Amino acid sequence: MKPESKKILIITYYWPPAGGPGVQRWLKFAKYLPDFDIQPVVYIPENPTYPIVDVNLEKEVSEKVIILKNKIFEPYQLASFFSKNKTKKISSGIIPNKKKQTFLDKCLLWIRGNLFIPDARVFWVKPSVEYLEKYIIENKIDIVITSGPPHSLHLIGLVLKQKLKLTWFADFRDPWTTIGYHKSLRLSTRAERRHKALEFRVLNTADNVIVTSKTTKTEFTAITNKPITVITNGYDNEPVTKVALDAKFSLAHIGSFLSERNPVILWESLIELIQEIPDFKTHLELKLIGAVSQEVLDTISQFKLDSYLNNLGYVSHSEAVEHQRNSQVLLLIEINSEETKSIIPGKLFEYMVSNRPIMAIGPKDSDFAEIITETNTGVFFDYTEKEKLKSTIILYYNQFLEGKLQSYGVGLQKYSRKNLTKELVQLINSK
Repeated sequence: MKPESKKILIITYYWPPAGGPGVQRWLKFAKYLPDFDIQPVVYIPENPTYPIVDVNLEKEVSEKVIILKNKIFEPYQLASFFSKNKTKKISSGIIPNKKKQTFLDKCLLWIRGNLFIPDARVFWVKPSVEYLEKYIIENKIDIVITSGPPHSLHLIGLVLKQKLKLTWFADFRDPWTTIGYHKSLRLSTRAERRHKALEFRVLNTADNVIVTSKTTKTEFTAITNKPITVITNGYDNEPVTKVALDAKFSLAHIGSFLSERNPVILWESLIELIQEIPDFKTHLELKLIGAVSQEVLDTISQFKLDSYLNNLGYVSHSEAVEHQRNSQVLLLIEINSEETKSIIPGKLFEYMVSNRPIMAIGPKDSDFAEIITETNTGVFFDYTEKEKLKSTIILYYNQFLEGKLQSYGVGLQKYSRKNLTKELVQLINSK
């Protein structure tokens, strides 16, 4: 690293060995920042409670990254005494269906939403400020980036901004008060006001707000006049051994399959096609890779699709990439709500470079629908378009039988992690 390289401090909760989508964004930015003469210093918890662990990701941490660690206290460590499984699911955003919540579920959600604001990592704010204030001064760092969720990390940036003369970027991988599970936290009126007040302070104190979608930018523009920059997630050039395509007509969903994402129109279409096309049932395979809510599994059973289900559970990121390359069709499902139109799932970009067609289901006018259309990587359906979905499955099935099923993406390079890092660097150098 050249002596004149600019140093930036990145404050993030998720970092290898954390698994799941939350870790990828800043792991990849940190990987490529040194190529642009910027030294990344990454501050992470020393003893985190990660809901998903993937030790293989530790190999992807660049040797050029400086890592700072500080101890964190998390209430999840105590809550797991009552139910380790329930606590782990709530921590990862998998919230039980409201109608099926037990008394313990309701208690844990109420505690999570009302006692720990903005989230259960809030106890890391004070010790982090004390630790980082000295480090920033001694190492002459003038740009700090906080990444949320957890949004409590933005409070670290907020206090550091107030104490020191520095530039602060608040990076929102997901929205704050409009994120899909926010309404499920059983918030009191007081807690809801507190969330909104903290969101307002962060958005109006940061020098620049970074978001991953245009809709989130529009939402935040109504709250702040501060500059807002859209830098989406993206894909990296993964070293994957060439794999043969599945022999079955496999429809694969990779990632957390939440209760609210339960696509009844897909299950209805599949069971009807099993009845209407004689050989369809001999070829069909439904692959679920990652954490799957019990409600989704129960619905699959209700539609009598169990015999076609291959529920693989969580696998390492490298294995997930292999499944993206060898599955016949990739499923992308988002919650059908106004709040989730802004969500662009991180796995979309890895899907796009897999050369496999994507079938995406989500709310009408979703931001990710536009990306799928412009890159020609699949077909998007809103939750009312069952016949369109069914016709597309038939089209893909016939192409599968002919050995011609493939995706032909265009303009994908703009979403490469290195190109996206270049956008970030332009923002950093403008300050």
